[in-house]
Amino acid sequence: MRALALPALAVLLSGCATVAATAPVAVVTVDVPATGQTAAVATANADAADDPAIWRDPRAPGRSLIIGTDKKAGLNVYGLDGTLKSSVPAGRVNNVDLRQVGSRVIVVASDRNDNANGKIAVFELDTVAAALKPIGILPVGPGEAYGLCLSQLRGSPLTAFLVMKSGDIYQAELDLGTAPAAKVVRKMKLATQSEGCVVDDRTATLYVAEEDVGIWRFGARPSDPVEPTAVAKTDGQRLVMDAEGLAIAKEGTRGGYLVGSSQGDSAYAVWRLPDLSYAGRFRIVPNGAIGGTSETDGIEISTASFPGYESGIFMAQDGDNSPAAQNFKLVRWADVKKALKLR
Repeated sequence: MRALALPALAVLLSGCATVAATAPVAVVTVDVPATGQTAAVATANADAADDPAIWRDPRAPGRSLIIGTDKKAGLNVYGLDGTLKSSVPAGRVNNVDLRQVGSRVIVVASDRNDNANGKIAVFELDTVAAALKPIGILPVGPGEAYGLCLSQLRGSPLTAFLVMKSGDIYQAELDLGTAPAAKVVRKMKLATQSEGCVVDDRTATLYVAEEDVGIWRFGARPSDPVEPTAVAKTDGQRLVMDAEGLAIAKEGTRGGYLVGSSQGDSAYAVWRLPDLSYAGRFRIVPNGAIGGTSETDGIEISTASFPGYESGIFMAQDGDNSPAAQNFKLVRWADVKKALKLR
């Protein structure tokens, strides 16, 4: 999270020529009430909570778990009701993602404990004990680790995309055997500070947020080109810099929505998949004792069914949960779709 630096709007005049101002685009932001929240992170009076991930228990969805980063201390495991189940001290971990690999639930976080050398911290989630067991800290490449997301394409190893604060992006295949390792198979580059990322495994597409510029996409296979394609720019209206967390609401084999945190105005922008047409934007507002969200870093979406969230969950880090420390808010995905009049 960084201080907001919105570009000034101006009309430039040259000599006697007059340049007509372009009329602003009318952008509507709808309100969606929060419906749940996690306990606050342990680190108080600091920008600490950052990014969530959701594990759904297929046998008993009510026993599903939420993983959240406290980027000053480590990783927390919460119940679906937001209660803290356990914590693992891991220092400065920033973004987190998880995948089911056979019978194991693998949790991976970007490790910022060494600003000069990017690493990933790998854990296995004990779903019965609701606790994380460390597997190892794996070196990836030079630079400060920042964003992270996982990919699990058919026929390919579990793969981590580590987004460095500089804009470098390392694609690393993970070996979780007796000697865990991360093998870098490709490197991409965005020009300035970048963080949020998400992979759509269905279409093998990687989306990355360059904070002051916008959202880009790459192919997610090692053989794909390293040049990015623009998805959306930080235009100060639909997407207000900093562009931060990214998440995908999957529907069917290709459809659904890409959602990005518009941190500069504490809102969330939505694009349809697969054509990436703009679908609208929303903010999370208070609901009784549960506050809204502001200056969100990480977000997550699951469109699976959970008790009380039968059409899925949208989760967002809350940058101001006063008087308590930061936490994560939960929203019914059905409420987002209803507010935006999405099918």
